[in-house]
Amino acid sequence: MPDTAVTAAPTATSTATSTATLSATSTVRTRLYRDGKLALENFPAAEISDHVAEDGSVVWLDLCAPTPDDFALLTEEFGLHELAVEDARHEHQRPKLDRYKDHCFLSMYAVCAAHDHEDLVIRELSVFVTANALITVRTDDRFDMDDVVSRWDDAPELGQFGVGFLLHGLLDHVVDGHFRAVQDMDDRIEELEDILFDANAKETRDIQRASFALRKSLVRLRRMALPMREMVNTLMRRDVHVVADPMMPYYQDVYDHVLRVTEWTESLRDMVGSIMETNLTVQGNRMNMIMKKVTSWASIVAVPTAVTGFYGQNVPYPGFGTEWGFWVSTGVTIGISVALYFGFKRRDWI
Repeated sequence: MPDTAVTAAPTATSTATSTATLSATSTVRTRLYRDGKLALENFPAAEISDHVAEDGSVVWLDLCAPTPDDFALLTEEFGLHELAVEDARHEHQRPKLDRYKDHCFLSMYAVCAAHDHEDLVIRELSVFVTANALITVRTDDRFDMDDVVSRWDDAPELGQFGVGFLLHGLLDHVVDGHFRAVQDMDDRIEELEDILFDANAKETRDIQRASFALRKSLVRLRRMALPMREMVNTLMRRDVHVVADPMMPYYQDVYDHVLRVTEWTESLRDMVGSIMETNLTVQGNRMNMIMKKVTSWASIVAVPTAVTGFYGQNVPYPGFGTEWGFWVSTGVTIGISVALYFGFKRRDWI
């Protein structure tokens, strides 16, 4: 579903509704769940306060590229803590979950492996969780929010569990992205393993560069995925009051995926290190083989050099000045050279 830009003009409302509106430069998406069912979608942001005040209503607000005035409005409308809003305004936050008196703040990263290079594509997301509202803040439109909405629509029977249901769909999307990224890097590591012992493999520098890039990506992925374990585990605690008991199995499934990603990342990082070390060992073995071959051919070439040099001395020798002496020296050169060739060949030196 495409993002919809909403510009609302100030209207006279009740005291519970602010007369301020979100700026026209930010992209806004909204949803209203009433008694567990989707009631409204993409309604004006100015109506959020009215819907939040209703019993049995849950609101989702998505802001893309918000302005400072938008954050000020969020603070006023939802009573968000200023430190949480400050973290949402600034990029490159550490993945974390901060708990406040009546809401939580989550900072997380969606990642995926790029197809044209070894680096990761990272998308930052800030999330505010209140008793009856889920607010997602994106710095740009690179985060695929449509997939999250599809997950909500695929499980309408879970809508009765309110914010916990909406947050689960979001976390499930993010963790699945981590899982796909680590799986893609696993496939690329297998490709490196296949060409590692290939005689016609790419240059050593290319293998080393690909291995180093993979190791760097795995370290970055681990930084994004590892804090998710503590984040999901904290949300599952009963004193947080975010996840209802019927939603616990779904959050447990997300937690299991987080554990798999972190463990898989650790094992792949060790594998990349082994590939780099093995590649150096293979190149050393190939260099030793080349040195043996060069030395063997040098030994064979030394035979005719020695024979012709000996017969080139200005002293008489057996066969000096005769035809049969020439043929003897030629036979000695060829015979010794052939014998050395087959001797080296049998030892796999040539």
